[in-house]
Amino acid sequence: MLIQSLVENVEIVPDYWLHISQEKINQFALATEDEQWIHMDVERCKQESPFKTTIAHGFLTISLLSQAFSKQIQIDPSFQTLINYGMEKLRFLEPVRSDDHIRFCFSLLEREVKEKGVLHKFNVRIEIKEREVPAALGVFIVMLIE
Repeated sequence: MLIQSLVENVEIVPDYWLHISQEKINQFALATEDEQWIHMDVERCKQESPFKTTIAHGFLTISLLSQAFSKQIQIDPSFQTLINYGMEKLRFLEPVRSDDHIRFCFSLLEREVKEKGVLHKFNVRIEIKEREVPAALGVFIVMLIE
């Protein structure tokens, strides 16, 4: 769907899920130097973690947001640029466990014309397959420059 054609408060729900493997969690841990046992030590988690398995870093989950967004919402790259502008009101509600599947649901909250382009704010909900509580909620902000 093109960003210009989006209607406020209409939710875009993808029909695909992203797999969060232990390998992906380990790679993120190594890249960010956040190697806490709750993310990487499968055996210890079986014994000591309340989740009985490793969990993904919250920021790993959020880092996949841009990729998911670009699969669902498009621009015309011949004369437009989309810049990540940040997040507001980000809350982690439920841990993403190793081997969970997640998806990103977006709805346009508002548009605001700025000097350099149009600021778009999107409500985002990160769902975990077969769980009622979402992994996270927040407002994702992008700037469309033409």
